[in-house]
Amino acid sequence: MNPRRIVALISLTILVGVTVVLAVIFPAVLAFVELAAREIRYLWWLVLLVALGIWLIWGVGKKSRN
Repeated sequence: MNPRRIVALISLTILVGVTVVLAVIFPAVLAFVELAAREIRYLWWLVLLVALGIWLIWGVGKKSRN
């Protein structure tokens, strides 16, 4: 494995770990997310917020390849 894959694997592991810890610490938020997953048709804004968060985390700040 190259170093880039190792970093990606470690990042994914940390992300999953943090998600599990937060779900245990804040069960009300977990219940809300479960409800949102069932009622995604009515909570479309949640999908947009998650997409914006992902874009802000990994998309902003990268140099263009031009």
